[in-house]
Amino acid sequence: MKVVKFGGSSLASGTQVEKVFNIVLSDPKRKIVVVSAPGKRYSDDIKVTDLLISLGEKCLAGTNVDEELNAILKRYSLIADELSLPATIIDVIKQSLVSIMNQDKKNPELFIEAMKASGEDNNAKLVAAYFRSRDVEAHYVNPKDAGLFVTNEPGNAQVLPESYDNLYRLRERTGILIIPGFFGYSTEGDVLTFSRSGSDITGSILANGVKAELYENFTDVDAVYTVNPSIVEQPKEIGELTYREMRELSYAGFSVFHDEALIPAFRAGIPVQVKNTNNPSAPGTRIVSKREKANGPVVGIASDDGFCSIYIGKYLMNREVGFGRKLLQILEDFHLSYEHVPSGIDDITVILHEDQMDEETEKQVLDRIKVELDADEVKIEHHLALIMIVGEGMRHNVGTTAKAAKALAHASINIDMINQGSSEVSMMFGVKAHDEKRAVQALYNEFFASVLV
Repeated sequence: MKVVKFGGSSLASGTQVEKVFNIVLSDPKRKIVVVSAPGKRYSDDIKVTDLLISLGEKCLAGTNVDEELNAILKRYSLIADELSLPATIIDVIKQSLVSIMNQDKKNPELFIEAMKASGEDNNAKLVAAYFRSRDVEAHYVNPKDAGLFVTNEPGNAQVLPESYDNLYRLRERTGILIIPGFFGYSTEGDVLTFSRSGSDITGSILANGVKAELYENFTDVDAVYTVNPSIVEQPKEIGELTYREMRELSYAGFSVFHDEALIPAFRAGIPVQVKNTNNPSAPGTRIVSKREKANGPVVGIASDDGFCSIYIGKYLMNREVGFGRKLLQILEDFHLSYEHVPSGIDDITVILHEDQMDEETEKQVLDRIKVELDADEVKIEHHLALIMIVGEGMRHNVGTTAKAAKALAHASINIDMINQGSSEVSMMFGVKAHDEKRAVQALYNEFFASVLV
């Protein structure tokens, strides 16, 4: 049995849904299909999920909702019309939306959760209806009926362990099962969503639950690339990489795969295949526990901007018990999360997403660090980009850091900081945000210009 998930761009129109139908029917092992809400049809289009959030906010504000409601129903209607489906499916979708709009709004957060999740839920009903219109046995399965229960954390729900035993029983059902992604239910019966792009997570959970032989994740690119194609023209494709490599790349900026989605599949040892809905014959990228192919020490390069660094210097810091704990406590007091903490004997740097702090918060944080830690020097640097080079081979390869540093030096790019993870699978370089693209290009040329992946 295979679990197959289709993203929003793969379901954005009737033409795309027909492609999904043909892909599923081409392999009888594809028994469980996870669907996202309709995504963008073109670059300036609006995702259905964003329309639903706007609709939910207007419902809470008590303002007129006709524009958003009509826009959402029109999106589904256009898909249904392209597929020659009867108007009854749109009536079902409208009834579902109106029912949510009329729900109790005493808990606004849970209300928005239900509204957001309806994008996937209604799309699963529509896709199942299309399969049946083509004389294929297909069933819409609500996550609650499937037994997918999650923690009561709106927008960041985590699967409860008992869900896996519940989901295994899906193997007993006949036909093709169409299941909405992105959400589950609390044990109290409330709809709770995973983090954004959480349909990837649903697919991985289902693959684990039903003990699938493979989890296929269909998107709109042929494979995972060694680097962002918007930065490097026609980058090499990655044929195979490990769960750990993919998670590091996703965390550092790769948008092909949700960085949390691999965990359920990884725990069950289920391979993940990333493929293209628009080019299903392309082999794609296989994600496994251990890869056989040797393609050099680095498998991919990821980058992201919008970071800042807080530098703290203090003589004999290394001898002061509890210094790091006190520093992190200050950050916690301001509800700030950090990304990396490179350190030396007498100094330490904390790297954060800079959008977490306004000017006043920044001033208070720096003042508290200077006073409470009696620091000799405290300074903040804005507009940083983090570049991550990733590869299991770095653990057994000498000179990777030297090659990277040389490439950046030849491109006249100053390295603000370097940090290597304890797993030795990734290495992070901090550079000025305006140097990000040139830095990525320089590293790509160094590690991939003449290497087959």
